[in-house]
Amino acid sequence: METEFTHRATVVVIGGGQAGLSAGYHLAHRGFANAFEAPGDTPSYVVLDAEEAPGGAWRHRWESLTMATVNNIFDLPSYPRPTVELATPSKVAIPEYFAQFEAHHQLAIQRPVTVHSVEYLNHNPEEGFRIATTNGTWQAKAIVNATGTWNNPTLPYYPGQETFLGKQMHTKDYVSLEAFAGQRVGIIGGGISAVQQLEEISRVATVHWFTRREPVFRKEQFELETTGREVIAKVTAAVEAGKPTGSVVSYTGLGWTPYARAAKKRGVLNRKPMFTRITPTGVIEEDGTETPLDVLLWATGFKPAIRHLEPLGLQNELGAIQLKGTKVVKDPRIHLVGYGPTQSTVGANRAGRIAGSQLKKMFLT
Repeated sequence: METEFTHRATVVVIGGGQAGLSAGYHLAHRGFANAFEAPGDTPSYVVLDAEEAPGGAWRHRWESLTMATVNNIFDLPSYPRPTVELATPSKVAIPEYFAQFEAHHQLAIQRPVTVHSVEYLNHNPEEGFRIATTNGTWQAKAIVNATGTWNNPTLPYYPGQETFLGKQMHTKDYVSLEAFAGQRVGIIGGGISAVQQLEEISRVATVHWFTRREPVFRKEQFELETTGREVIAKVTAAVEAGKPTGSVVSYTGLGWTPYARAAKKRGVLNRKPMFTRITPTGVIEEDGTETPLDVLLWATGFKPAIRHLEPLGLQNELGAIQLKGTKVVKDPRIHLVGYGPTQSTVGANRAGRIAGSQLKKMFLT
């Protein structure tokens, strides 16, 4: 028999970033009540957020990522973003906007609450869900997972990595360029963050940029209505076929952003093939020469943070979760938002709307 539950809700949304807030808004807008106020068996929802305050992963972005340099941020539902100075750090402006949105719509959010695991009640897929958290145990009839990727950085292994005597860090740990002044820095990765950090750090340090493949810069400007839709279609096809998806850049290529142009103009946008191994004081490059380094910065991206869902057995033999829309094919009571084709901010909004509409049909009609 299951132990006594601390809380109950019809739908538990896990994650309070843009996708989670969108899902919470659409559930409330479609008639789900606040789980802390709903009487009896009234269909209800709650958003569980691991962060200390509103903002999701934006709270942890590096200081120099301002509203002028950040990628497109789309408004949350029915609440346009206020105008802010372009020089405002995104880690300040976006959390403030999220907080205003939450307060305006009076969303049912509890934080900080970390979800440790989601299991089937009595280990029976025919029953509901048991959600173990840092603030008690929840029972739910459906799950909307909106945990994003920030807490699951990708850290590839290369021979000799454990012998390196310098500092190793991931994009997730990056704060500002000042920490690298006068050092020799190896930046690994071919994505947007790698180029941003390359441009910044190269102002105060000697940098070496390593990627597995030659970076591809788009000749044309990225257009949401054309290129964006094509990318979404490709990623959607992959997740609906139950296949793993690649990084965003693998679909879009790199854009000639102001920081990419600045790096090229200063002659630091020089990619090297991946090194073959790591030594205590640097790396052995493809041609056999050793390059001394003080820091290895792994700008190698992120993967979905879904370890807490592992007890449900949703992943297939390829390690992917097959979706139809936002619904998990193996269990349509589970929705993944901000996942696969809905990782962008506009996609997160759309996914929250789809999940809210589907769950209304399941529990309110």
